[in-house]
Amino acid sequence: MGTALVILAAGLGTRMRSDLPKVLHEVAGTSLLAHAIRAGRALAPERVIVVAGHGAEAVEAAAREVEPEAQVVRQHEQLGTAHAVAQAAPALEGFAGDVVVLYGDTPFIRPETLSAMAAARGGADIVVLGFDAADPGRYGRLVTEGDRLKRIVEYKDTTEAERAITLCNSGVMAAEAAALMDLVAAVGNDNASGEYYLTDVVALGAARGLTAGVVACDEAETLGINSRAELAAAEAAFQARARAEALETGVTLAAPETVHFAFDTAIGRDAVVEPFVVFGPGVTVETGARIRAFSHLEGCHVARGAEVGPYARLRPGAELEEDARVGNFVEVKNARLGAGAKANHLAYLGDAEVGAGANIGAGTITCNYDGVSKHRTEIGAGAFIGSDTMLVAPVRVGAGALTASGSVITDDVPDAALAIGRARQETKPGLARKLMDRLRAQASRRGKEAG
Repeated sequence: MGTALVILAAGLGTRMRSDLPKVLHEVAGTSLLAHAIRAGRALAPERVIVVAGHGAEAVEAAAREVEPEAQVVRQHEQLGTAHAVAQAAPALEGFAGDVVVLYGDTPFIRPETLSAMAAARGGADIVVLGFDAADPGRYGRLVTEGDRLKRIVEYKDTTEAERAITLCNSGVMAAEAAALMDLVAAVGNDNASGEYYLTDVVALGAARGLTAGVVACDEAETLGINSRAELAAAEAAFQARARAEALETGVTLAAPETVHFAFDTAIGRDAVVEPFVVFGPGVTVETGARIRAFSHLEGCHVARGAEVGPYARLRPGAELEEDARVGNFVEVKNARLGAGAKANHLAYLGDAEVGAGANIGAGTITCNYDGVSKHRTEIGAGAFIGSDTMLVAPVRVGAGALTASGSVITDDVPDAALAIGRARQETKPGLARKLMDRLRAQASRRGKEAG
């Protein structure tokens, strides 16, 4: 029996004080919505349905960037969670399986937790994800009898006795699709808020002889984002966990609290990460590599034994092979540096292929963009690019070739050749003194005239 995800992403997020839909705010380099979709992948869903409201077009684009087959439906009026789930009915037509309801602003539900909920469906018609709250506050309460869930009570509707319950509702729910949609259709809005609560399906199900159970998770998994402060807290929570996991798996972090990870950062054991390093999405660092201080990496791969930084930037498409070196104030974009190649300082390498053992001198730039199109530069194995060389792409410098410092290279350089592309120097003896004397005299005259 298959699974469908219904992700509620229609919340306005008015406390965010933002024109951006709440679920598109980011934690660890990706949207809250993307976190929810990726967690749901643990269930290998046959359908992913996102219920959008404010900014639905942007939400749809973001959903399909993560899950191209996602279906996005609209909730034009914000009438509660049951009403939101009801909007998914057309997209679930003909589906026979379980539906898992997730929330686009709750990014930390673990895949293992969702798998536990799926397993629990074997013993209950409805499964609700709950947590024991240190401070239950205004959470909805789960009212149980033995191992069965009898009903869920929203905080606004709780009695004094029910407020003493610490087992709280996360909102995440799993049930058979047809049964869930039938129950949702029966939900009324006779409550303090006048909304249609998804939580009511538990009591409605019990009245029809359906059973409900609870799977408990850690409270930290259920953290929902409703404000900028909560978004910052979520980022801090993610970073703390990512740093702890990196240390546990054998990565050296000299100052863990200064390193910033993305949701998908992958670092091999015995790699060293120095202070104030930022990893954007899509970074893999292999065993034994070193990322030195104040470097920024995104969309790149750093092989075993390679070294980056300090103060280096690797942009999407950067590939450093084994023992390659990228030093201070070097930027690499969509370029591969072969094994042992070096660009130790002050260079830009874009849309380039740098052969093994090549040396890139300070001030080198691959001039890859003509204002309309990008062009590639090829630098052969063992080539030596002199300082302040401009390589005007498309161009190839052969293996073992050398460019003279200060050259502008516009034509291909054969293997083992020396290319010089600069104006001949002329020296005028004594002219510097004459020129400076004339300039000083002119400045003195201007000063007297002004006085």
